[in-house]
Amino acid sequence: MATQQEEEEAKLERFLQWLQVNGVELRGCKIKHCDSKGFGIFSAANQASDGVLLVVPLDLAITPMRVLQDSLLGPECRAMFEEGEVDDRFLMNLFLTLERLRKNSSWKPYLDMLPTSFGNPLWFTDDELLELKGTTLYRATELQKKKLQTLYDDKVKPLVKKLLTLDGDSESEVCFEDFLWANSVFWTRALNIPLPHSYVFPQTQEEDSNFATTKDSELCTNYISSGENEKGCRVQNVDSQVNGVTSTAIQGETIWVEGLVPGIDFCNHDLKAAATWEVDRTGSITGVPFSMYLLSAEQSLFETEREISISYGNKGNEELLYLYGFVIDNNPDDYLMVHYPMEAIHSVPFSDSKVQLLEAQKAELRCLLPRSLLDRGFFSECTAKIEGNDKCEDQVRSHSWSGQRKMPSYLNKLVFPDNFLTALRTIALQEDEIFQVSSMLEELVGSGRERQPSDTEVCAAIWEACGDSGALQLLVDLLQMKMVDLEENSGAEDCDIELLKEVNTTESQELQTPIKESDGLTQQKLSKNRRSSIIYRRGQKQLTRLFLKEAEHALQLALSERN
Repeated sequence: MATQQEEEEAKLERFLQWLQVNGVELRGCKIKHCDSKGFGIFSAANQASDGVLLVVPLDLAITPMRVLQDSLLGPECRAMFEEGEVDDRFLMNLFLTLERLRKNSSWKPYLDMLPTSFGNPLWFTDDELLELKGTTLYRATELQKKKLQTLYDDKVKPLVKKLLTLDGDSESEVCFEDFLWANSVFWTRALNIPLPHSYVFPQTQEEDSNFATTKDSELCTNYISSGENEKGCRVQNVDSQVNGVTSTAIQGETIWVEGLVPGIDFCNHDLKAAATWEVDRTGSITGVPFSMYLLSAEQSLFETEREISISYGNKGNEELLYLYGFVIDNNPDDYLMVHYPMEAIHSVPFSDSKVQLLEAQKAELRCLLPRSLLDRGFFSECTAKIEGNDKCEDQVRSHSWSGQRKMPSYLNKLVFPDNFLTALRTIALQEDEIFQVSSMLEELVGSGRERQPSDTEVCAAIWEACGDSGALQLLVDLLQMKMVDLEENSGAEDCDIELLKEVNTTESQELQTPIKESDGLTQQKLSKNRRSSIIYRRGQKQLTRLFLKEAEHALQLALSERN
């Protein structure tokens, strides 16, 4: 009976042969197993002088266009896609779900190399998910899982059954875990690929020109904010690199397409990338037109064998855990999300007037607070003076209509976005202050409302009427409530620190104690999921504590200055 290691080696050998058959060139790297991360890409001795490590023809990429052109899926999906019933990401997930079940799939050597389970919260057990209770991710995960279950029940399950039958397979059964697996494969491995319009839409298929170009990454929920879902790319011959925006390149219009690129998608993440990927349209670098290649960041880094990593971008642990299933201890890109619930506004006095003022200002009821903001706050440990910090960035406060509202002394140390504070000022307005705002705006634009006041003018009037103390008090309340939620189920920050010590000790003991091969993966996964949850929520508590300290100090100053 083959051991697990022998099975892994046989699987890898089949995949390498599959890559070679499909035109992939491993020029200065090799793919091998790397501990708990699964498979990764490592530097090899035979490196090319140009630094190109890996070349993959983009014809091999799994993209929505490939799905629509597939002989089995295309006819079934085209009408739904053109009518807007499904989007491009649905097509990708459907393709992966089906190919996983097809007995004679040509993608089997690649799919066999992919993880069978993931470390993101969608895969947590009920007990593991409780470790996230009180965090933004807890509610986001619940909502996302319900949404995916509904999508599976309504569309995926009946469609996959029909496709399997058309493929001559009436025995295979699809289950929700198959679709959940496909969804996780997409989010953890998809890249944004810049391609010319002519490559995406050949002349013979102009009827497909309504294909949706890639949009900004969104997490299918309003409870978590995400940046771009791209794994650190540096694209050749593209003038601009913006997700979801059609840009103009040297060779014409460029369209960003999300896709899986077998081979390059085995690069794992590191804060400091050792390589980047690029697209070679002409074949001038790789010799293969329309290919993606992996390029070493610095040739001297690969004198000895080491893992070749890329960067997924500057992402906090909330996003890393939600999308990719891992966290970074003491992540420098961590952030805290604070929001005022829209539904709560209707219960405050004069809610109708306040909602109108919020709309007039285009005010934001939520904000992301990156850890880096603390570097310029009241309690910053940075001794170096931030360039330009002496200059007031908020021109709204550069004047006072009445001459009584003075410029706050703390303005340059305030770390909270003014757009969010503007919303909080509006919500905190008292009755007399609302009338004062109305009078000032009427004086400005005339009683006949010859024009509408600008959002800047509305912001200025509200600040003139109420200052900062009400908004800062509301902010302190929000942060205190957030801390209560975070600590309710898992205790204070110190408790998480102690738990991490226990988890690390347990992991160390497990490494020294022989365990059954069948139990090993489960124990490691459970330990990893719990550890990731604790690191994430500890970071959230730490940031909440630090930003609360900043807000409380700003409130004291505002009150003392009668602001």
